[in-house]
Amino acid sequence: MRTAPLIAVEEHWMMPELTSALRAAHRPDESLLLNETGDHQQCLEDLGAGRVAAMDAQGIDLSVLALTPPGTQPLPPGEAVPLSRAANDMAAAAVARHPGRFRALSTLPMSSPKDVADELERAARMGHVGTMIYGRSGDLFLDDPVYDDFFTAAAELGQPVFIHPQLPSAAVRDASYRGFDPRTELALATYGWGWHLDAATAALRLILRGTFDRHPGLQVVLGHWGETLLFWLDRADSLSRVAGLRRSVLECIRSNFYFTASGMLNPALLRHALAVTSVDRLLFSTDYPFQRPAGEDIDAFLSHFSSDAERRRFSSVNAASLYGVEL
Repeated sequence: MRTAPLIAVEEHWMMPELTSALRAAHRPDESLLLNETGDHQQCLEDLGAGRVAAMDAQGIDLSVLALTPPGTQPLPPGEAVPLSRAANDMAAAAVARHPGRFRALSTLPMSSPKDVADELERAARMGHVGTMIYGRSGDLFLDDPVYDDFFTAAAELGQPVFIHPQLPSAAVRDASYRGFDPRTELALATYGWGWHLDAATAALRLILRGTFDRHPGLQVVLGHWGETLLFWLDRADSLSRVAGLRRSVLECIRSNFYFTASGMLNPALLRHALAVTSVDRLLFSTDYPFQRPAGEDIDAFLSHFSSDAERRRFSSVNAASLYGVEL
């Protein structure tokens, strides 16, 4: 029997108007195909009774909603700005309808850097508890100086920044992920491998750019147990001196990053995460609807924590503290 509420912090949704805009783009994002697999699209668009029923079946008390990849980032500013605003309005309305079950992360028009901080602030005023972004928008990396106003605002507002994987650039895909049938190529470039390296690289670039030296209070969330960073941290930390950081990569990872399970309920991954960082930095999530662990699977995984206090931190206490949620 669970002794604490369960908060899931990476539960995806999608706005039909955004799907239409992304499909109509000059180069549609191929990862949209993953949203259309099985009943994913139906689940993504359900911000009501069906989603709550799925949560009840898993024993999830509160879901933190986040727009599914690729968000609005592939779109030009003229589309990204109004669609980001519309998505934030729709998510806020869903939270208002189910205040005991939902919170939301904002969607930001990263292709229009001058508008990002303003939309983050507007979304925060509406009650969004953080934001979800991706590591690149067009040719702009997340660590580009044009985004420093955004990180300033995120730190000042106490809005955690979730860096989610996205489809690697065309150049990277051509160099590393081609040569197979289209379905295998897409899987290799997304959930099978490429997504995770892309997100890890974005996070590491932020550290090497000195982002956390300038914004020591900024908090970042990575899914999938750290997108490989926790498993290659010894080598990544060797970059600290070369980059001239005031605080090392390891220090930033342990003080500025949280890590979610993303439905990967593997005790071996948990053990490694606990060996590298502390239980205070770990969060529960299912990556709904792409991963749907059953309630009994969640309970079995929670049994691998060494104490009730650790289970509570992972299940809800850490998320409540990070996102300002009252238990």
